[in-house]
Amino acid sequence: MTGSPYALVGARIFDGAGFHDGAALLVSAGKVAGIVPESDIPAGHRVVTLEGGTLAPGLVDLQVNGGGGVMFNDAPSVETLRIMAEAHLSLGTTSILPTLITDTPEITRAAIDAVAAAIAQGVPGIVGLHLEGPHLSVARKGAHDPNLIRPMTEQDLRLLVEADARLPVLFVTVAPENVSMEQIRRLSDAGVILSLGHSDCNFDTACAAADHGVRCVTHLFNAMSQLGHREPGMVGAALARADLSFGLIADFIHVHPEAIRVALAAKQGVERVYLVTDAMAPAGTDLEAFTLNGRTIRRQARRLTLADGTLAGADLDLPTAIRNLASQGVPEAAVLAMVTSVPARVIGLSGRIGSLQPGFPADLVLLDPGGQSARVWKDGEACSPTA
Repeated sequence: MTGSPYALVGARIFDGAGFHDGAALLVSAGKVAGIVPESDIPAGHRVVTLEGGTLAPGLVDLQVNGGGGVMFNDAPSVETLRIMAEAHLSLGTTSILPTLITDTPEITRAAIDAVAAAIAQGVPGIVGLHLEGPHLSVARKGAHDPNLIRPMTEQDLRLLVEADARLPVLFVTVAPENVSMEQIRRLSDAGVILSLGHSDCNFDTACAAADHGVRCVTHLFNAMSQLGHREPGMVGAALARADLSFGLIADFIHVHPEAIRVALAAKQGVERVYLVTDAMAPAGTDLEAFTLNGRTIRRQARRLTLADGTLAGADLDLPTAIRNLASQGVPEAAVLAMVTSVPARVIGLSGRIGSLQPGFPADLVLLDPGGQSARVWKDGEACSPTA
């Protein structure tokens, strides 16, 4: 489809901020050419008629551990990244941050090299790297291997600074228990996007980290100090600080619907909330079990758990997260922004993905009236089914 210009009509269009009704999305040479009234489609454009639903920017996921039957930790290679990206593309997500869960220094270096190589080779959908650990808190380890969690050293810091210079986006989840405020400042100054997570730190420490350059909180409510009436914890800091964005796993397993409702009502700047899947190897497959750092994780009743019942990532895709929030009365435009323009802005790519602006890649998803991904386009090319 990139060979000739075309116009998509017949669906409501969400451009990353608001809706356009009775409009056509123009695509030329794999890029968005504009949004115009259907009556103003320029000559020479082939008209492709969609049968209802919502046409939106391709979805953006900042926490993707695996998919297509593979885990990034198991084989941090370009081929693994390709498989993961293809699996999530089939689910409507056109841009991902492959996420490495706490691992050895050698695996961390291999992950950095793999993402750099994938981007150099133009693997579709890979926009950077998320390192979730190893500098976390054992007290809030979740499914992370406690034997691999450790303090950040000067060598670790240099590796991250060098990685940030090589990658379009480097997003790193850290805990103040194992990363100093000075290290946070130096990483932030170097351009690393820092997020607090897997930490038992108190409210004041979380705020100090934000003052030193932390910009996000990883999967709000999960693996962190909770909101108390005398000690607001990390949850309280995430809600109270207008300069902190946070991710949410909206599967209604990791976080109760009412907790999500309260968080959205309390947040200073709801435009700083983004949805993540925390997806693992089963995404896009019927896989029932897999391993992480030698430990078996089972998939049952929409849960991924270790043998002791600890949640280990999520059995979730972004269209399902969209439907879940919509079922709770969250306005459609707000929910769609949480999976498009908001995460793009969080990682500094709002000038490239997450919106349907002229000149942006024509990464698109058509959500049917039930919120399910019905069609996907990458760089203007229909992925499924043929448009």
